Amino acid sequence: MGMVNGRFGDCGDAQPGLYQWAVKCFGKSDAAEARLDFSPGITYFLSQLHKAFFGLGSRISLLSLVCALLIAVVFVAARRYRKGRRIRMRALLRALFPKRIVMSRSTVADLGYFYFNLFLFGIIFGWALLSYEILSHSVADLLTAIFGPRQPTSLPPLVTRTVMTVTLFLAYELGYWLNHYVPHRVPFLWEFHKVHHSATVLTPLTNFRVHPVYMCIFLNILALFTGLASGAGEYAFSQTAHQYGLSENNIILVFFIYLYVHLQHTELWISFTGWLGRLFMSPAHHQIHHSRNPAHFNKNLGSCLALWDWMFGTLYVPSAEPEKLEFGVEPDRAHAHTIRGEFIAPFGRAARLLTPLIGRRSPDGPVPDNVVVRR
Repeated sequence: MGMVNGRFGDCGDAQPGLYQWAVKCFGKSDAAEARLDFSPGITYFLSQLHKAFFGLGSRISLLSLVCALLIAVVFVAARRYRKGRRIRMRALLRALFPKRIVMSRSTVADLGYFYFNLFLFGIIFGWALLSYEILSHSVADLLTAIFGPRQPTSLPPLVTRTVMTVTLFLAYELGYWLNHYVPHRVPFLWEFHKVHHSATVLTPLTNFRVHPVYMCIFLNILALFTGLASGAGEYAFSQTAHQYGLSENNIILVFFIYLYVHLQHTELWISFTGWLGRLFMSPAHHQIHHSRNPAHFNKNLGSCLALWDWMFGTLYVPSAEPEKLEFGVEPDRAHAHTIRGEFIAPFGRAARLLTPLIGRRSPDGPVPDNVVVRR
């Protein structure tokens, strides 16, 4: 069986197309069974798109992106007005969508990671993720076994749900901070987190520029922290107390997503100073985190809150006026912004860091000269 002039042959005269060829060779019924059914894949693809863009609590819902755009437009227009410049639509568009960012290879890589993490990550790595619900119930059962059962609370549901909503949001933020802190200190894990910091320009899609190894660790740490908090709350109230949520996300987190989380991965300098800068992670806070300036390394590790950074000494409060920043770890390295450089190479670099731990350490230290770790 082979190809005849670009068509399938060996079963009489070639017919145009695989399905017609199968009908001629095997009969219509067998050919129909052999035809591939792509409907489950298409259904999954459309379902993921719908949840991502139309779920009101989604991290990248169209409504939250529109809110971010409106806030950005107001901010840029107000800045031009203060400087005595005319407010023109063309000028606003150039400020919000500069060509150097839109056409950057870094942005193309962000799109690739967005596709991977939205459609493929769960299929490939879903088995490696802890279950928040199982952890929560296990913690509640363990506390019951140690301290004995408690009487159900007499507090109204509004109070218990509000308490759980705030508690789980703070647990999420603490887990986020710890997960972010460790890769900045451990060279092996930094090789995977460095993928995120390799972005040379920042867009809302940069939030998805995350290596799958780092993503697995991140999601498991969040499940651990929120599962512990939920289980403790379940035991304290002697009942399952649900948080207020939207599209399975904590409602407080959703509020910050709509307010400024998308703008953290942009190059618009919107800063919180004073006490606000010690409590909340403004877009400028996170841009400082991505900066190549050594004075900014390992700073501002939180998600929505600067609270944990303030408490643990990793906070850098940005100034009101824009600071000159450059982004991207090792921007001139070979294979930057490619599958080889951002997806495959971290495994090799991380393995080289482990080799001295497995074998015999050299007197001069184990870390290769080309490995850069943020200190």
